[in-house]
Amino acid sequence: MALDGITIAALTHELDETITGGRITKIAQPEKDELLLTIKQSKTDDNGKTLRSSKRLTISVNPSLPLMYLNDENKQSPMLAPTFCMVLRKYLNNCRIISIKQEGLERVIRMELEHLNELGDLCKKYLIVELMGKHSNIIFCDENDKIIDSIKHISLLVSSVREVLPGRDYFIPNTQNKLNPFHITESEFTDIVLSKPLPITKAIYTSLTGFSPVMANELLYSSSLSDKNNTDELTDMEKLHLYHNFSIIMDNLHKHIFTPEIIYKNSSSSESVKTEKIPAEFSCINLTLYENDAIYTIKKYTSVSLMLYEYYSSKEIISRILQKSADLRKITSTALERARKKYELQAKQLKDTEKKDKYRIYGEMLTTYGYELKGGEKSITCNNYYTNEEITIPLDETKSAMDNAKHYFDKYAKLKRTLEALTIQIKETQEEVEHLESISNALDMARYEDDLAAIRSEMTEYGYIKKHSSSKKGGKKPGKSKPLHYISSDGFDIYVGKNNYQNDELTFKVATGNDWWFHAKASAGSHVIVKTEGKELPDRSFEEAARLAAFYSSARNQNKAEIDYIQKKHVKKPNGSKPGFVVYYTNYSMTIETDISGIQEVSE
Repeated sequence: MALDGITIAALTHELDETITGGRITKIAQPEKDELLLTIKQSKTDDNGKTLRSSKRLTISVNPSLPLMYLNDENKQSPMLAPTFCMVLRKYLNNCRIISIKQEGLERVIRMELEHLNELGDLCKKYLIVELMGKHSNIIFCDENDKIIDSIKHISLLVSSVREVLPGRDYFIPNTQNKLNPFHITESEFTDIVLSKPLPITKAIYTSLTGFSPVMANELLYSSSLSDKNNTDELTDMEKLHLYHNFSIIMDNLHKHIFTPEIIYKNSSSSESVKTEKIPAEFSCINLTLYENDAIYTIKKYTSVSLMLYEYYSSKEIISRILQKSADLRKITSTALERARKKYELQAKQLKDTEKKDKYRIYGEMLTTYGYELKGGEKSITCNNYYTNEEITIPLDETKSAMDNAKHYFDKYAKLKRTLEALTIQIKETQEEVEHLESISNALDMARYEDDLAAIRSEMTEYGYIKKHSSSKKGGKKPGKSKPLHYISSDGFDIYVGKNNYQNDELTFKVATGNDWWFHAKASAGSHVIVKTEGKELPDRSFEEAARLAAFYSSARNQNKAEIDYIQKKHVKKPNGSKPGFVVYYTNYSMTIETDISGIQEVSE
C-alpha cells in the first residue's frame, strides 16, 4: 500500500504537533533522493523548567518508496554535500518551523519556515514535500512560491504538465479532476461519484482526492455494501448510507482522530518469504474489513511515524532477503528438480529388477529339462518344481538349451548387480532430495543476511555452489545466525532451528536428554526443542511446540500437520549423515494446526 491522502493527513498533524516551533540545526542528504533534518526544541514545563529534545525527520522521495517520518536513526552523509543540500544549508540553518500543513487531502506537505537573511531581516521560506510515487519531489520555495531549488529538476522535456526548476512558479498540478473530500456535498457525492458506471470502490478512489483503493474498500465494508459490485446496483437509500459513513471518516479527519495500525498476514504464500507475520496493509483509520478475518492480525500504534517506520522496515527486510536469496533459490530449485527426476528414473530401473528371479528360474528349468529339446523350438513348457505349476519359457530357436539357460543366467546376474547398485544409489538420491528440501525450507525461513550466509556455507560444503579460493583475508566474517526463540504459555523456552546447522546444534548441543524434540512427520522442517529444566511439560506447551514444528516445515500451507515428538535422548545422528538428518525409532505423534498466532516470540 502506498501513502494516501488520509495517511498524509495523520502524518501532517503528528509532525505539526511534534516539531512545530523547533529549529532545524542540521541538514544532511545521505542519498540523492533523501533528506535528513535534525530538529531541536526547547519547551518550558509547568514548573518553569526548560525541556530540550531532538528529533530527526527523514524525507525520502525515492520513486519506489516515497516516505516521511520521525525517527531516532542517523545516517552517514557523503563527504561532499549535494547542491540541493548546500542551498538548504545556506538559507535554513537554524531556521524555525512555523507550521506544517497538508494541501487539502493531496499527498503534499508544506513546511513553513522562518529564518534571518544576511541583513538580519526575518524571512519566510517553504519546504514542500510531494509524496506522489514516481513523481515525488522536495521543492524549496520563497514566500511568493517561486522555486529556489528542488531535489529533482523536472523540465518540460520530462513533464508537459509542470516544470520544477529554479525561478519557476510552484503549483500543484490538477490533472485528474478529483473532488476535494472536505468540500464535497451529499448531492455531489451521489450525483458525481456514484453515477459513474464503474465498480463502487473504483468510482470512489478515482473521484476523491486522498482516497486509496483500501480506503474505498473500507468505506464499502463499513457500510455493509461489500456484496455490491457496480454503482448501478445501489439504491438511493444505500447511496445515502454510503455518504453518511463517508461523512464519519471526514469528521474524524477534521477532529484529528487517527488510529494508526498495521495489518499483518499470519501466513504467507509460497512465492514469498515465509514468516509468521508479514505486513499486508497500514492505515490511520480503523480497517474493520480485516477485524474478523483469522488470517490477519492488527497491531495498533500511538505514532504515525512509528507505524510507517515499522511497516516499511519490515517490507524492506522481506524484499532484500528475497532479492539476496534469489540465486540460492534458483540453485536449490534446479538441483532439487534434477534429483527428483534422477530418483524417478532409478525407481523405474529398480522395478525392472523384479524380473531377475524369473530369469533365474528360467535358467534352472532349462538346465533340468533342456535334454528334452531336439533343437529349433521357440518355447518349452515344463513343471516349475518350486511352485509345482506349469511354466512356459521363451527360447531362441537358433541356440541350444544350455545356451538359452546361460542367456537367462546372464540376465539374472546383470539385474542382481543392478539391484545391488541401485539400492545404494536410490538411498543416496533420496537423502539428497530430503537434504535439498530442507535447504529450500531454510530459505523460506531466512530473515536476515546471516541466515542466508549459513545456508550458502552449507550449499558450498556439499558442492551445490563452487568454492572461491580468492576470498580476501581479513574480510568481515558473517555474523552467526541464531535460532528462533519462543516462550510457551507455561513459561518454557522453545527453540526453532532456521537451517540444518542450527538443527544439529539445537538437538545435540543445546538440548539435554530429557528435553523434548519435535519435527514434522515425513516433511522437511525445523528441529524444535523445548527446554524442560527437569520439569514436567504441560499439554499446552506440547501443543504450542508442535504448532511451531508444523508451521516451520514444508507442511505450513496445510491446515493441519502430523508431528513426531520424543525426548532428545532417543534422537540419534548416523555417522556420516548430512546436517539436520537424524533417526529415532520410538516416538509419539499428534496432528496439530499450523497456526502459530498467540505464541510469544523473543526478539533476537
